[in-house]
Amino acid sequence: MTNPAKSEQAARLRALPSVDEVLGYKTVKELAGVYPRWALVDSVRAVLEGKRQAILQGKEMEDFDERLLSQKVSEALHDRFAPTLRRVINATGVILHTNLGRSLLATRAMERAQEVATHFSNLEYDLQGGLRGDRQIHLQPLLHDLTGAEASLVVNNNAAALFLIINTLAEGKEAIVSRGELVEIGGSFRLPEIMKKGGALLREVGTTNKTYLSDYEEAIGSQTALLLKVHTSNFRLFGFTAACSLGELVQLGRRYQIPVVEDLGSGAMVDLSRWGLPKEPLAQESLREGADLVCFSGDKLLGGPQAGLILGRQVLVQRLKKNPLARAMRIDKLSLACLEATLRIYLEGPEVWKEIPVFSFLTAPLEVLAGRARRLIELMGPGAREAFDPQIEAGQAEAGGGSLPGALIPTRFVTLRPSSVPVQSMEEKLRGGDPPILARIQKGNLILDMLTVQDDELEQIGAALAELSSSA
Repeated sequence: MTNPAKSEQAARLRALPSVDEVLGYKTVKELAGVYPRWALVDSVRAVLEGKRQAILQGKEMEDFDERLLSQKVSEALHDRFAPTLRRVINATGVILHTNLGRSLLATRAMERAQEVATHFSNLEYDLQGGLRGDRQIHLQPLLHDLTGAEASLVVNNNAAALFLIINTLAEGKEAIVSRGELVEIGGSFRLPEIMKKGGALLREVGTTNKTYLSDYEEAIGSQTALLLKVHTSNFRLFGFTAACSLGELVQLGRRYQIPVVEDLGSGAMVDLSRWGLPKEPLAQESLREGADLVCFSGDKLLGGPQAGLILGRQVLVQRLKKNPLARAMRIDKLSLACLEATLRIYLEGPEVWKEIPVFSFLTAPLEVLAGRARRLIELMGPGAREAFDPQIEAGQAEAGGGSLPGALIPTRFVTLRPSSVPVQSMEEKLRGGDPPILARIQKGNLILDMLTVQDDELEQIGAALAELSSSA
């Protein structure tokens, strides 16, 4: 006896057009003028296979529609050729969000990058001598003027900077570090593993919460090549604690003629305490205290591109430059151009927050954030206001990116309380928009933090919320 369901399924499968038939559709032919034929054929095959699988699983119940099939082919092609690295709107309130690219660059930095990207440059060319030059020369005078460093070397990130230091100065020998400073810097990259890969033998001293100068001194031996101090820029240890100051380690290092290196992590160059934020150690202060080398990130509290800056004694920096790994880790020309422009902003005066975005975010006046929130509520329209009951609330944000742990930055939220759509669904739809809008869910509400939303993004958020309310 014939199974009606099976017969209907077979009929639906037979009704599916062939690849050639779909390629002959007028709307699909038009796509051939936009996309390469191989991609067009692949997309048609993928769409038809998706339809076939849906029929076999009993999910495809509608009659075949040529218009919808053509639309799916068009959407598949668009998705295939659309950039995967996209601009997003950050409404999370996390300023240095590692997953979202950390520091935004100053306009001047981007202009310099564009100029260098679209023209030839003297990246490694000595214009005066007419000979091959050194890309580091574009940064060395600036870093000397800003920090007093004898010499500098800039690589592609701070993990590379620390690895290069360890591999150059301590390969096959011991590097002494406090147990309380054996940090994980993110992405499961841990200091002990970096040291191992760098060829150094880790010598842990002290305990998690207390390390004394005597612990370092007792560990020094004939194989000791390095005293390493790591600033815990991504966590804070409170309570019954003790740690050696950099100055104490410097005195110890000089007594035994052992280099002292400090990894500053986030790498601030201005005193953040003037804005009520925790004071971070400054590169220039560490050098004045006598650190032989310091290293830190360019794309955190410095407010520049991803980079690892190494500053310190000329003789040690020269050793780093001779390491073959230095070439593998060197900074690229676009990051170099952005970093040069960022450093020049610091040189021009103390009010760096006016031009470097990270400082604009960290010091944003609450009245500005409240005004931004009011403007967003206005732009979302009456339908969205009725559907989501927006309220302006006081809140606290974080710097993020492993910087300023525990520091809470005053901010203003627009809190949405959707009544006709689940808040998780609302967050997903905003995240799936164009551009994606990234928000937070807190206590069953959707939170849009105005601290990291830029003024020119308010209309896009308002339009997205209006569209959501109309389809809810």
